[in-house]
Amino acid sequence: MDINLTFLGTSNAFPTSKRSHPSIFLEWEAEKILIDCGEGTQRQFKIAGLNPCKLTRILLTHLHGDHVLGLPGLLETLAMSEYAKKLQIYGPKGLKHHLESLEHLYGKFRLNSEVHELPHIIETKEFKIEALPMVHGIPTYAYAFIIKEKRRINKIKLRKLKIHNHPLLGQLAQGKDVIINKKKIKASQLTYLQAGKKIAIIMDTKLNNNAIEIAKNSNLLICEATYAASEAEYAENYKHLTSAQAATIAKKAKVSRLVLTHIAQRYEHDLKRIESEAKKVFKHTTIAKDFDKISV
Repeated sequence: MDINLTFLGTSNAFPTSKRSHPSIFLEWEAEKILIDCGEGTQRQFKIAGLNPCKLTRILLTHLHGDHVLGLPGLLETLAMSEYAKKLQIYGPKGLKHHLESLEHLYGKFRLNSEVHELPHIIETKEFKIEALPMVHGIPTYAYAFIIKEKRRINKIKLRKLKIHNHPLLGQLAQGKDVIINKKKIKASQLTYLQAGKKIAIIMDTKLNNNAIEIAKNSNLLICEATYAASEAEYAENYKHLTSAQAATIAKKAKVSRLVLTHIAQRYEHDLKRIESEAKKVFKHTTIAKDFDKISV
């Protein structure tokens, strides 16, 4: 099943008439995950025709305002909408204090939730979420959403053998040989490995080795590109990435596709410059717009 992404906000600290503050919505099977929650995120949900009450997790890269100021409004909306799940919220050290401070200002959110401070790996039988620290002046993390490879049974071969409802099929799916109707059936002949998938999300950071590590072999890398290549000194000083540096990460990490986000307002009318700078380093590059949808 595909991983579906909706870009709810693609600006940096300054929103524009076309771009809202950073926020990405990821959907895969029962998982509905929000990465960052900039100001106005719940309105972006409405415009995109998405239901925030389906959220299962929120992943926060860091606690700068443009990435979290939408959180109190979203949590209050979920509470008033009788959100029925237990919301899992993840972020860097200081997140619990941040949420306690918000409740001190606005009152309890009346929401069933659990808060996790990173480093924290989320892992199930089907997928895992990894996080690695970045370099941005305050505790900051990048994330990778990874679907594990899975052994599947070849349904065409299964029909030919006329054993499609046999109770031992579960063992075949685990890669074990079985005996059915006194005949040995080898898992290697009836099953195949379905390749996994990986999406990496790198927001505010200066260039560092962990950025390459978290992105390694991703099907898709979503990466901030706050500055043009000519402004590398500003990127270094403010601990951000240029478009060329984002592309360098993609190239070194051997990703399949790069999507740039966190676009500064100064480039809103010069997007081709940002894109072309990145493409010189990594040709499979595009720039995200608010409400763009991507499937991987």
